[in-house]
Amino acid sequence: VYIWDMDETLILLKSLLNGTYAEAFNGSKDVQKGIEIGKMWEKHILQLCDGYFFYEQIENYNKPILDALSQYDDGRDLSDYDFGKDSFDDSNKRKLAYRHRVIAHKYKQGLNNVLDQEMMKLWGDLYDLTDSYTDRWLSSARTFLEQQNINVLVTSGSLIPSLVKCLLFRIDDLIVYSSWEVGKLQCFSWIKERFPNVRFCAIGDGWEECEAAQTMRWPFVRIDLRPHRFPGLTVKTVGHYFSVVY
Repeated sequence: VYIWDMDETLILLKSLLNGTYAEAFNGSKDVQKGIEIGKMWEKHILQLCDGYFFYEQIENYNKPILDALSQYDDGRDLSDYDFGKDSFDDSNKRKLAYRHRVIAHKYKQGLNNVLDQEMMKLWGDLYDLTDSYTDRWLSSARTFLEQQNINVLVTSGSLIPSLVKCLLFRIDDLIVYSSWEVGKLQCFSWIKERFPNVRFCAIGDGWEECEAAQTMRWPFVRIDLRPHRFPGLTVKTVGHYFSVVY
């Protein structure tokens, strides 16, 4: 099981917005272009979150995983349910569970069932522009994911924007955990319980997932602009980490 950090590992956003991605290339990348690309992604993410994923309503009620409230869901048919008039607040966990069920369905169905053709083209063009600017970072990360049996994503961001990022950056068939309140070590422990008797490898760019992997005694591959980055990271490289730990 490969456990991935998302931001600045599978996708690039913060480093585009603050210019650090381009600056690492010592003048060969247009810093301003990267910032403009990042701002366009931010706009897409916010539009999807608020327009289709109830984010304005549930922003303050982050959960570590989409099925965290499944025991409160009574299975009611939601096809005619009016989410704008149900007086939602966090004290009613069933209403939050309803929203999570709809979000989970949209996440599973993909953006083709959410966006119109014009938006799909805008989004596709932005993806291609970003992939070109980052020397195929996005598509290389996606190809790497497709070569593995089980991938799980643990993000320090809140859950709903992270799911939307997965959709927009075309990595939308992953199980996603948000460590926002509980920390990455807790998420790693849950994942170990979920997948018993297998080997694990954590991949990320931050200290928290590194420390959590060390605590769990799992190999950790650090993603950085140097030395390990997409598209340079290969299954063979990761295999070396496995051989050392296992």
